[in-house]
Formats: sequence, structure tokens, C-alpha cells
Amino acid sequence: MKILVTGGAGYIGGTVAQMLLEAGHSVAVYDNLCHGHRWSVPAEATFVDGEIADRARLEALFRQAAEDGAPFDGVMHFAALIEAGESMQRPELYFRNNTASTLGLLEAMVAANVKRLVFSSTAAVYGEPEFAPGAPRQILETAALRPTNPYGESKLLVEYMLGWLQRLHGLRCARLRYFNVAGAIPGRGEAHEPESHLIPLILDVALGRRDSIKIFGTDYPTHDGTCIRDYIHVKDLAQAHLLAFDALAEREGMIYNIGNGQGFTVREVIESARRVTGHPIPVMEEPRRPGDPAVLVASSARIKAELGWKPEFAELDAIIASAWDWHQQRYSARP
Repeated sequence: MKILVTGGAGYIGGTVAQMLLEAGHSVAVYDNLCHGHRWSVPAEATFVDGEIADRARLEALFRQAAEDGAPFDGVMHFAALIEAGESMQRPELYFRNNTASTLGLLEAMVAANVKRLVFSSTAAVYGEPEFAPGAPRQILETAALRPTNPYGESKLLVEYMLGWLQRLHGLRCARLRYFNVAGAIPGRGEAHEPESHLIPLILDVALGRRDSIKIFGTDYPTHDGTCIRDYIHVKDLAQAHLLAFDALAEREGMIYNIGNGQGFTVREVIESARRVTGHPIPVMEEPRRPGDPAVLVASSARIKAELGWKPEFAELDAIIASAWDWHQQRYSARP
């Protein structure tokens, strides 16, 4: 099949594009490179430099593909701003880039009769989850949707749009709400500029590129006072996207959490990195950041039961080890 991957020059989009190609699909990557990298686009993919907000350009892309006899079978949509902290400073930027711009893509898909979409959503749509006393602290897809930051709200608004377009235009869509993505596959890994994600920042300390790692908040209601997050390997996440896209051939819509079902505190992630890298990794403690929930851990039972998804990487040390291999190669390759 022929698939358009928006944001395919980024960490997750580039990994998915590579795995789509390895599965025998034809891939076009659509990206403006504002946060992605040209080197992250697989060599076998067609690259199109463009803005998601440019509906006319997207319509022309879909139209030309159809005229050439090779129309797009669907879209995997990753292009978005992703920094929850920044969204608390500049909410308007997130609603324009993540919500309004996505509407242009959806309009172009409807106009071109492109019927399949896998949407990159986020656990941030849940906000601060509530759990009954003694209940497992895993978030189900049926949990209340109450984002605590504009980033999560901007993604949730897209989910609402998708529900209506599915109902009224027959758009088949899978909404994948994923948790903290980490790790690497050979030749590609996490490389944000500037970097804000915990694991690559910790690995920067191990490489001597930073003096210490900051812990934002040590008074959360968790066993060591730091936030708990669920870390999913990028390869396992990509595999979930491929399964969801295939399932849209038979199903009208799906909503899945993508995580490994285990929660790790910030301190536990740092300890894991110390084991993997053999470096001490000094810590600086800072106040909480606004908009950060205390606990976000997924239940991925639904996608496992319905699509047969089986994560390959369950252990945090293994996830960090793959990221460490990539991180070392990335900087050793630089002049």
C-alpha cells in the first residue's frame, strides 16, 4: 500500500516510515523539518517539504498521486508540537499547529477520498487520572478525558474532530494514545533540538555533554516523590501503528493506549541509566513544573486482545540500553 507519513522526519515518524518500508509498503514523508531531520527520512521514501496547514498543497499531492495511478491508501499523522511545558507558556501555538493545522489535513483527505488514518495522540488527554482505592493504577481507554495542559487539549480536540469525520464522512481512524516513547532501532533514535525528554537528557549527562540531570518535583504522591511514567520502546510503538493501519481495512475506528503497563519514577529511570552506562549521573532537584500529572501508566490490554500486539521490550534497562547505543553512535559520528 501507499502511505503518507506526516512528520516522518521526526523520531517516531521516521521509525514508523522505516518499518513500513521494511513491511513492503510505499512511503511518502511530508514534513517541514522545523523539528525533524532530513537524515531521519528513510532513503527509500519520497520526501515532500510542506506544511500540514497547507491544505491546497496536500490536496495537490493526493490528486497527483491519483492521476499517476498510485493513489494514497492512507495517512499516518505524526506532525505536531509535543512539549507540554512549552504549551503552558504558549497555548495558542499548540492549538494552531496541532489542532487547526490537522483540520487542513483532514479536509484534504476527505476531498481526495483517502479513507484511512492512524493518528498520533497522547496519554496527556487523560490529565491527572483518578483511581479507586486498591485498584490497579493503569489508565484504561474509557478513563475520563481531562487534560492538564494545552498540549493534551490540542490532541483531544483532534480526537473529537476524528469522531465526527468518522461518523459523517466514513473516515476510518485509529487514535493511538501513547505514553513516554524511548529507545532506538539501528541507525535511528531520539534527536530533538533542543532536547527536553528525560532519557536522552540523562544520557547527555553520561556522555559529559551536561553536568547533571534535573528532577522537577520531589513531593508527588509516589513512593519516592517523583513522577511515574510508562516507557514504551519506539519499535514496539511503531509495530502498533502498522497493526492499527492494517486493521482499518475491516474496522471503522479504534482507540488504543500504547504503553508497557509498568510505571517508573524519575529516580528509577536515572538509576537504570546509571546501571546501563556505568556513569554516576549527578542530579539537581527543582520545583514541580505546572501541568505535570503525578502518575501516567497505560493499560494496553485492549490492543493486545484485539490486534495481537506483543511488545518486544518490557524491561526499562533494555529500552535505555538501545537508546544508549544510539546516543553514543550519534555523537561519535560527529566531527
